[in-house]
Amino acid sequence: MNLPVEPIRVQSLKEALISRLEGLILSGELKIGERLPSERDFAARLAVSRPVLHEALVDLAAKGLVEIVPRRGAFISDFRTSGSVAMLSSLLSYHNGALAPEMAQSLMDMRLTVEAETARLAAINRTADHLSQFDALLAREATADLSDPLALTELDFSFHLLVAIASGNLIYPLIINSFKPVYTHLTGEFFKQVGPDVISEVFGFHRSLVTAIRTMDAGTAVSVMQTMLKHGEQHLKGGV
Repeated sequence: MNLPVEPIRVQSLKEALISRLEGLILSGELKIGERLPSERDFAARLAVSRPVLHEALVDLAAKGLVEIVPRRGAFISDFRTSGSVAMLSSLLSYHNGALAPEMAQSLMDMRLTVEAETARLAAINRTADHLSQFDALLAREATADLSDPLALTELDFSFHLLVAIASGNLIYPLIINSFKPVYTHLTGEFFKQVGPDVISEVFGFHRSLVTAIRTMDAGTAVSVMQTMLKHGEQHLKGGV
């Protein structure tokens, strides 16, 4: 029996603390520029150990939510100017799995630009090993359970990541991976909304793209990727 539910995941104390502090920052309860209490006092107030609090603050600093200044303490940053890609998953969690329309559109526009280039480069730089991996993915798609959005989302992500890897550019796969939580949210919503016919169209795009990559037809590879992403965007409009 295929149930449309995600696996239960238990947060660690550090993860729970990060989620709590992110909520306070994104809600504005902790103001931009505000200095946090000393780690000793703040840890006591939150009923956690200093090492756990320090690790949480380091993670928040990496996302651009907090600035840690030696000998002065931790300050709330303006995430709009200092936030990193890691902020996207935080925003997604804060909004209970939903993205503001402007944010969703910005992400789709970014994908269109980046992935058109990964498709072009993949057609130029792919290797025989890449083609074997594409063939294996297409075989998995051919036997996939079209009623399982989680499995379909993972397959789709694996396909786009492989295109980025086949591009030969070392940075593009890192970009795709860094966007995975938000990427899979958007594609997950897509696969929940559409029926078997539309899913079959997506897999058809995948086959066409692999053919273009196999024949080293960069122009067609770009065109197929752009058409595929716009196809997904049309179905997602109003649903994210």
